[in-house]
Amino acid sequence: MEVYLAQPRGFCAGVVRAIEIVERALEKYGPPVYVRHEIVHNKYVVESLQNKGAIFVEDLSEVPPRAVTVFSAHGVARSVEEEAAARGLPVLNATCPLVTKVHNQGKRYMSKGRALILIGHAGHPEVEGTMGQVPGPVLLVQNVDDVAALTLPTGTPVAYITQTTLSVDDTKDIIAALQARFTDIQGPDIRDICYATQNRQSAVRDLSKLVDVILVVGAANSSNSNRLREIGTEVGVASYLIADGRELNPDWLKDAKAVGITAGASAPEVLVDDVIEALRRIGPVKVSVLPGREENIEFRLPAELTAG
Repeated sequence: MEVYLAQPRGFCAGVVRAIEIVERALEKYGPPVYVRHEIVHNKYVVESLQNKGAIFVEDLSEVPPRAVTVFSAHGVARSVEEEAAARGLPVLNATCPLVTKVHNQGKRYMSKGRALILIGHAGHPEVEGTMGQVPGPVLLVQNVDDVAALTLPTGTPVAYITQTTLSVDDTKDIIAALQARFTDIQGPDIRDICYATQNRQSAVRDLSKLVDVILVVGAANSSNSNRLREIGTEVGVASYLIADGRELNPDWLKDAKAVGITAGASAPEVLVDDVIEALRRIGPVKVSVLPGREENIEFRLPAELTAG
């Protein structure tokens, strides 16, 4: 069986930074280190950090006094930052710099008196964090129908920002609907959308031209992993989201001569290797990596962790 690996796949720079913040905090301060929300949406990553002494909580009330606290890559609302400050918790902020950039864009648009529209998924931690960072009401739109349902007058000065785990392709129809609806509208440059999301989606489209089945390695609660599976399905290739090799169903591969594998931005390469091993247990495989965009972006760690 031919197995093609999408390029790029797996960890993005924001995820690498977030995991490294937790690991370095454990080395520097010793366990336990408390992390608000899953540092990234991947069970394997979360469990490996738990084994090193990280404790994951959903609410700061679960963090003991003076315990080192890490905010996840998805970002948090200002109310969470203020609560941590009021309690004197030493905080390491692992919010992805691209998410922080969206927060700052939103604040800037609102400071200019524009009504702010956020394109994203309701309930996603990044969306909740973004809505809680901007000092004023934020209108959430998830699809074109939501744009039609907005009650703002056509001439209202508006601006839009987007959830980083949505690509240019994911948001283009919604942005077009907003631009058709409002006469005075601003939004970020298309280059400001998360590079990793767009690159992984483009790589899946390339992969889909060569294979009969696509396996997306990632967590069920990972927005970008789910989207990769959806894209494969949309272009007519049977696509499945699996956490690791144990979830591989041999029936999926019955008539497949070529299988494609990719991984969401929060899935480590060790899980891709695990899926390849599961394929090898079914029969001989030949693995090739597709040419794709090289990613060499790195984000700086917080100063507290890099000081001697």
